[in-house]
Amino acid sequence: MDGSISATADRELVVMRVIDAPRRLVFKAWTQPEHIARWWGPQGFTTIHCEMDIRVGGTYRFGMRSPHGTEHWKRGVYREIVEPERIAFTFAWEDANGQLGHELLTTVTFAEQGAKTKLTLHQGVFETTEGRDDHVIGWTSCFERFASYLQSIAQGE
Repeated sequence: MDGSISATADRELVVMRVIDAPRRLVFKAWTQPEHIARWWGPQGFTTIHCEMDIRVGGTYRFGMRSPHGTEHWKRGVYREIVEPERIAFTFAWEDANGQLGHELLTTVTFAEQGAKTKLTLHQGVFETTEGRDDHVIGWTSCFERFASYLQSIAQGE
């Protein structure tokens, strides 16, 4: 894997990955529901709901099902969209009653590296280092799915 993970502070996370696809395609796959629904979430998870109003102030809500059948819901608000360079949004897990948990700010940048794209995700501030570490596992797996999905598009799946 061409990437890295670091904790910039006890309760912040940075995940970087070089994706073998042009920046415009990578940005498009992050901002269109028909794409996100095919790769969002850790490996083995299935997207069961994908609602996006991708504009500053717009909201999103995603539902995913684990391989064991557990549903996980998250939602947030888009804070910044600079095509094709950056997206910033809030991120909070939703409980069974629709109540939001601790809110994080997630910023994703897309930098050209020749025909490839350097994708950098910054997320924080977590309530605990354990929460941050759980997201390390989730984002690492999600980025694997994302890279595979983009490769399948490039090969004309």
